Amino acid sequence: MSTPKHTELIEIIRKELELIRPYLQADDGDVTLEEVTEDFVVKVKLWGACCGCSMSPMTMRAGIEEAMKKAVPQVKEVVAVNDSRKHE
Repeated sequence: MSTPKHTELIEIIRKELELIRPYLQADDGDVTLEEVTEDFVVKVKLWGACCGCSMSPMTMRAGIEEAMKKAVPQVKEVVAVNDSRKHE
């Protein structure tokens, strides 16, 4: 059995993030994928109401990171690269 290539795993990560986005958008927030490192640290940017929200650490760990690790077990962690701008 062959293992998926890095690029294939990134595509799975992108699709998983698209499934999560509507929940954040419902609360005037958003998230975008910024980078997936070679050692599978997923870097995302939080937008809108998600920036500076006191619940964003919970969203990152219990929501985004958990979903990413379930979809792609190779993911080591998900980190937010915060940006105060609203998603355009």
